[in-house]
Amino acid sequence: MTPTFEMVEHIGAIFDRVVSTDPDREALVTRRERWSYRELDDACARAAGVLASQGIGPGDRVAAILPNEADIVIAFHGAMRLGAIWVGINQALAPPEQAFLLADSRAQLLLGDADTIEALGSHRAGLADLRVIMDEAEWRSTVDGAQPLRDLAPPDPAAPAGLAYTSGTTGRPKGAIHTQHNLLVPGAVLTHSRGYGADLRKGDCLPLTILNMMVLTTLLAAQAGGTTVIMDQMYAEGVADWIEREQVTVWNGPPPILHNLVHHDVDPSALATLREVWSGGAGLPETLRSSFGEKFGLEIIGTYGLSEAPTVVSIDPPDGHHRTGASGQVLAHLDVRILDDDGAPVSSGEVGEICLAPRTDGPFAGRYRPPLGYWDRPEPTASLLAGDVVHTGDVGLLDEDDWLHIRDRKNLVVIRGGVNVYPAEVERVLDAIDGIAASAVTGLADDRLGQRVVAVVEVEPGSVIGVDEIRQRCAAELARYKVPEEITLSSVLPRNAMGKIDRTAVAALVAGEG
Repeated sequence: MTPTFEMVEHIGAIFDRVVSTDPDREALVTRRERWSYRELDDACARAAGVLASQGIGPGDRVAAILPNEADIVIAFHGAMRLGAIWVGINQALAPPEQAFLLADSRAQLLLGDADTIEALGSHRAGLADLRVIMDEAEWRSTVDGAQPLRDLAPPDPAAPAGLAYTSGTTGRPKGAIHTQHNLLVPGAVLTHSRGYGADLRKGDCLPLTILNMMVLTTLLAAQAGGTTVIMDQMYAEGVADWIEREQVTVWNGPPPILHNLVHHDVDPSALATLREVWSGGAGLPETLRSSFGEKFGLEIIGTYGLSEAPTVVSIDPPDGHHRTGASGQVLAHLDVRILDDDGAPVSSGEVGEICLAPRTDGPFAGRYRPPLGYWDRPEPTASLLAGDVVHTGDVGLLDEDDWLHIRDRKNLVVIRGGVNVYPAEVERVLDAIDGIAASAVTGLADDRLGQRVVAVVEVEPGSVIGVDEIRQRCAAELARYKVPEEITLSSVLPRNAMGKIDRTAVAALVAGEG
C-alpha cells in the first residue's frame, strides 16, 4: 500500500522530520565522510550563517563550480535557507562558458575549486556583480568553524530559488527559474508513488551542479527519510564499487555507464542490492535494456525529463515493466498534453509537442506549478508558457495507458552519454572561425554513448583551414563533450529553397546515406 505523504513547505524544513525522530540516522555518504541527519542539518545551518555573513539574502545568486562532495550539498541547502537563488555550473564547461553563466545570472558569490577559480581569472573584469569568491578549502574550513544560523524566517516557497541552465536555438544558455516548491515536488511524488522509505539508499554519479540532480538526491531521499550516496566516479567499475560498498538500492546512471557495466568485467553480484536502475528513456536502446537484464537480472527503469519540468516527467513502474519504445508512464502530479502546431490537442496516439500542466485529480492535484520562466529572457519565457502549459519542445505521443513515447526533439538537441549538447552552441563557435562560411552540427548514433557530436563545415573558397585546427579552436571554447568527434569539410552545405541549411540532408550525409 502506498504510504500517505505530506510535502514540506520549503527546503529548510526537509530534514526536520527525521531530526526530531531519529537524528542519528544516516543522511549522506560521500567519499570524504558520512553525515547523520543531525550533523547534516547542523552543517547546513552553519553554511547559511557563512553565506549571510557575506551579505547573501533572499534573491541573491549563489553560484557553485564544485565536485561531487558534501561541500556542494551543504552550500545548496545553506543558500535555500536564506531564500537565495542557486546557480550550479558544471566543472566540465570551458572557462568562457562558465564566465557567461556567471555574468548572465549576475552571481554575487562563487564557490569553486582552485583550478577553476584560477582559470576564470582572465574573465574577472566581465563579472561586475561577483563580490565574493571562495575556493572549496576556504569554504569547508569556514563552515566547519561557523556558528549555526537558525530561527530564520521561512523563505517564500513561490519565489525564485534555482536557475537550471539549458540552451536552445540562440546558441547561448538560458536559465529556467524554479521555486523551492517546484524543486520539492518531484521527490515528493516519486517517494509517494514508489513507496520509498527509510531503507532507501539512493546513489547518484552525475554532477550535482545540475539542478535536476539536487532535486533527485537529498531533496528526494530526505523526503523518504533515506540516505543519499554521492558518487565521485563516472566509470563502470567505480560505480559498481560504490553500489556494492554502500549497498545502494536505487541508482540513476547514463547509458554509457550502463553499456560498460554490461560489456566490462563487472561481477553481477556487485549490483545485488539494487532494486531500481534509472536511465534516460529517449536515448536508451532496447538492446541495452535486454543485455543489462540478462547479465544483472534487473530491468532498467526508463525515464523522460527535462530541466524545465524540473526533472522527471515519466518513469517506468518500480517493477521494471516496460512498454517497447516508451519512456515510462506520466507521474501523478502532471497532466501531459500532446498539442499540434496551433496549440490544439491531437487525437490519442497521434504525434505532437509534449506539453505539461497540473493534474486536476489524485493525491497531487494542483501540486505542479510551472517554472517562472527563463532568467532575463522575456521572449523565450512567453514561448515556454504559451497557452497556460509548459512547452517542452519535444515531440511524442501518449498512448491509451499513459505511456509516453518520445519521437523527436524539436530543439535538435544531441544527447551524448546522457548529456545534452545543443547544435547552436557548437555552431556559434565554428562559425566564428576564420575560413568557415557555415556549419551544421548533428548527432550520429552510437551504441555506447547514444549519440556522438559530429559537424559538417562549409569552408570558404581559398581557405586552407584543417580539421585539427577546427577541433583545437572548439576545445578552447567548449566543454570536451561538446567538441565534434567527427568534422567533415565541404565546399557547400545542403540548403532548402529558402536558403536555410537542410538539417535532414546533413544528418543523412554524416550517417553515410547522402
